[in-house]
Order: sequence, then structure tokens, then C-alpha cells
Amino acid sequence: MRLLVTGGAGFIGSNFVHHILSTGRDVEVVNLDKMSIGSNPNNLKGLENDKRHKFVKGDIADAKLAQKLMRGVDALVNFAAETHVDRSISNPRPFFESNVLGTFNLLECVRRRKKIKFIHISTDEVYGEIPKGSFKESDPLNPSSPYSASKAAADILVLAYCQSYDIDALVTRCTNNFGPYQHPEKFIPKTVIRALLNLPVPIYGTGKNIRDWIHVLDHCEAIDLLLKKGRPGEVYNISTGNEFENREIVRKVLGLMDKPESLITFVKDRPGHDFRYSLDSSKIKKLGWKPRHNFRTALEQTIEWYTKNEWWWRSIATKKVLHHAPWKLRW
Repeated sequence: MRLLVTGGAGFIGSNFVHHILSTGRDVEVVNLDKMSIGSNPNNLKGLENDKRHKFVKGDIADAKLAQKLMRGVDALVNFAAETHVDRSISNPRPFFESNVLGTFNLLECVRRRKKIKFIHISTDEVYGEIPKGSFKESDPLNPSSPYSASKAAADILVLAYCQSYDIDALVTRCTNNFGPYQHPEKFIPKTVIRALLNLPVPIYGTGKNIRDWIHVLDHCEAIDLLLKKGRPGEVYNISTGNEFENREIVRKVLGLMDKPESLITFVKDRPGHDFRYSLDSSKIKKLGWKPRHNFRTALEQTIEWYTKNEWWWRSIATKKVLHHAPWKLRW
């Protein structure tokens, strides 16, 4: 199988590339990434001499490049996206350029070739918040930020192309990921790094906002399964049921790091901060997927990875990145 992975130098994308190449299957990966803020060449460390992996620096908005790279490809997994909510509030334009127009460009390439299976990676944030219960794939979308709105628009575009052009495409929506190679601007890495540096750890508002957490490799295995069993025109939720308040996560991290809770600092909430996300993932579980990672053990391993790999995060964990409210800044 020959795969085109877009955004494969980012957090989830690079973990997926490592995962798929470790399965022992006959697979080749063409990895397209424009190397924006969430991407890091060090995420692909160890693959430099792997002949099954070819890295290409480029933008999914480059139609000629995308068309060229799709020659001989069996499947395309689209991770390429701007993903940070706070930055989308500060400057929405890059999010719509990458997440909507970039996805449109890939769809145009796929519809000309037809035989390519297209998996579009989305997010639980497109549904908006849910006080009780869990969203099913058929529930309406109600995004609250420019980021989630751009992802919702891309989702609808993918599903519309399935209807209009009969392409083999599907959408996945996953809950909050954590694990190695996640950019320091994100919640868990930022908490770990600031604690390592003995800096105050900021929490928005009261810290009672609830998220469901999944280890990134469980997410990768779900995507791998959908390459084989996912049906065209369908949406698949991916979740674990590891729901915690944000302040609980910070306290767990500080406890595992033997750091005092006095580091916690509650700060002004960000605009449009959804209270709770929750997904019903029974649909993909019927295909045979289930998460393998215990949350506490995976969190311990994640903290250990950031602790032992300061070389990876030191140069990118700048004051601007670790700032608690970048949506107040001009980018």
C-alpha cells in the first residue's frame, strides 16, 4: 500500500507515520508537510534512512504538487491543519486557508483520480459543547471558534464530495489527544514544561471545563482500522471516556511530577470556551477498535517523555508559545 500523509510532521500525523511504518506491513509513506508552527522535523527522527518514507516539504494548497504526489497512491490521510484554538481567535485567516481551502484542493485532486481512499481527520470541537450525554455522528454541528468552524466547513465539504462525485472518503472526529511530539502550546505539554521550569501553570476560568482524553497511538490505530474497514461517506467518532476537568488534569500532572499545586494560577477565560466535549464512539467500536492505553499510565509516560527530551522542546517552547492567552497578542 502506498500512502500520502499530509501534515505528517505534526503531532498526530508524525505519530501515525511512525505507527504505520512499525506494523510490518508492505507500506510506503509519502509525507507532505509545509512545516508550519505545529510541525517539527525532529518528530520524524529515526526515519531518515527508511526507504519506505519520503518527506516532501510543501503546501496542500499547491494543486500541482498535490496532484503529482497522488500518482500511484492508494490512500490519503489528511492531518494537515492549523489546530490551536487560541491562535485562531487571534488570527483566523490561516485556519480557513489551510483547513478549508487546503482540504478543497485535496478533494479536487482525489475526484480526478477516484480510486484513492481519502480519510479526513477532524475534531470533536465541530459539535460544540454538550452539558450531558455524548454526541453521535448524526448530530448537528455547532462550532464555537474560528478553528472549529474551519474544521466543520471542511467536514461538510468532504461529505458533499462523496455525494456529488462518488469518491471514497470519510471523516473522523476525535477527542483531545496527548502523547509525544505534541507542540508546547497545547494544554498537557504546556503544563508539563511550565512545571519543569517551576513556572506558574495557568488554567482558564474556573478550570471546570471537561475534555475526553485519548493517547495519540490509540487514535492512530483507529485511523489504521478505518483504512481497511471505513465506509465511504461516513463519519466516525473516536473517544475513550477519559473525561476530566481541566483542573483535574493539571493536578494529576503536578502530582505525578511531585510539584506543588501552588503553581496553579487561574486566569481570565478565553472567548467562546466550550464547557464540555463528549463523543459516542460505539460506531467505530463495532468495527473492532478499542483504546489500549490506560490513562494514568499513558500520562506518566507522556510526562517522562517531555522530561527526558528537553532537546526536543527547548528551542520551540518560547515565552510567546508558553504564554497563557495568545489570543490577546497580535501574530
